Amino acid sequence: MHIPFDNSYAALPDAFYTKLAPTSVKAPKLLAFNEELAKSLGIEDTDEGTMTEIFSGNSLPQSADPLAQLYAGHQFGNYNPQLGDGRAILLGEVIDTNGIRRDIQLKGAGRTPYSRGGDGRAWLGPVLREYVVSEAMHALGIPTTRALAAVSTGEDILREQGMLPGAVLTRTASSHLRVGTFQVFAHRGQIEDLQTLTDYAIKRHYPQASGPMDLLRAVCAAQADLIARWMSVGFIHGVMNTDNCAIGGETIDYGPCAFMDDFHMGRVFSSIDQQGRYAYGNQPNMAMFNMAQLATALLPLFEDKDAALEEATAIIYAMPDQIEAAWLKRFAAKLGIAEPTPEDADLIQSLLDLMQTQGADFTNTFRALNTGKARDQFTDREAFDAWEKRHSARIMGLEGASELMDATNPALIPRNHRIEQMIQAATAGDMAPFEQMMQAYATPFADTSSDLTRPPTRDEIVPATFCGT
Repeated sequence: MHIPFDNSYAALPDAFYTKLAPTSVKAPKLLAFNEELAKSLGIEDTDEGTMTEIFSGNSLPQSADPLAQLYAGHQFGNYNPQLGDGRAILLGEVIDTNGIRRDIQLKGAGRTPYSRGGDGRAWLGPVLREYVVSEAMHALGIPTTRALAAVSTGEDILREQGMLPGAVLTRTASSHLRVGTFQVFAHRGQIEDLQTLTDYAIKRHYPQASGPMDLLRAVCAAQADLIARWMSVGFIHGVMNTDNCAIGGETIDYGPCAFMDDFHMGRVFSSIDQQGRYAYGNQPNMAMFNMAQLATALLPLFEDKDAALEEATAIIYAMPDQIEAAWLKRFAAKLGIAEPTPEDADLIQSLLDLMQTQGADFTNTFRALNTGKARDQFTDREAFDAWEKRHSARIMGLEGASELMDATNPALIPRNHRIEQMIQAATAGDMAPFEQMMQAYATPFADTSSDLTRPPTRDEIVPATFCGT
């Protein structure tokens, strides 16, 4: 199999990583392969046997330069001075058909110097969850890492639930640079390495940026847009630590993530988020926190620290308005309004308040606005009718409103209960539900009669999601 590697991160100083190969596995079996993505990466001659060996970590493709990246991070507000890829190996980079540099990484590839006592492995459930959700996010038009392959290892691994089947996910990203990558060098006082990283990030992601302050400004803008996109589809990342915040503005590290069914601003799914730090409605605040940590990490690069601090503070304090503007744009489009005014925020919020009070399904309510059936989501239908009267008056005469609503309100999102059912089936050896989901979620905005649109029944509700480590 030919993978046209063109590696740049491996050419950075040794302080950035540890070079090592993946740990081989006992009896790998290819479970899924993303042919469309592979073609865009220039991957050719995809023989199944060879793919199985490469994407399990048992064999290295020619020109791969495998390594585990170093980074630090704030985890639930507490700084950890050294994290790093504890179960991931970066094979290398390719230039895709759009001219964008992409990492190819194995997740669950064995222990590294950054494993911190972990086994370096992944079990099948989180691997398939990330495969499904990341590809669904891509189809929804949200910047994200993507899934290239999933391989079972033929080995069981120990987790809180007991012994579980192991697996390896191959994912791609515009890079795996994180806020935590900057933090580790700033915290250690490795200013030369911090400058090298900054120059590398600018060249790779934001070539228009003229220096570290411009980089901060660009990353803040990318994160503001990303958060608004998440919220517009009811997505909750679940673990927005600085080591899970990608400089390139992509969604990364799908651990205890979830999409809401019934709407609530305080919705939390992550089993480890006991205080609701990363609740749905708190994600804008957490993005601002993460960007403040990036700003702090970049300050050592400036001679005039006071002036730099003042400018960086202004950039961070501008984020709420950035996120609000992006949020207004996304949610107004869901109501058929292409060019929103500040007054439209009240129309949007009024609907969300009704949904929260009455437990309306987030995805199905917005999708049904264009069919006249949204009122069925509400117990107090007269209250919805009053809101709908305001909405109808607002979009009356707006050209393309109906088409805009269909293009921004998906019919399908990966619902928690369906993912759990799929994982249970796959664990028992049945990959059919996974394959059905992948086919359905590839076109989330298409009209469908699929049962995947159905919210969970009371006994199907999945109240918590887990990290997988």
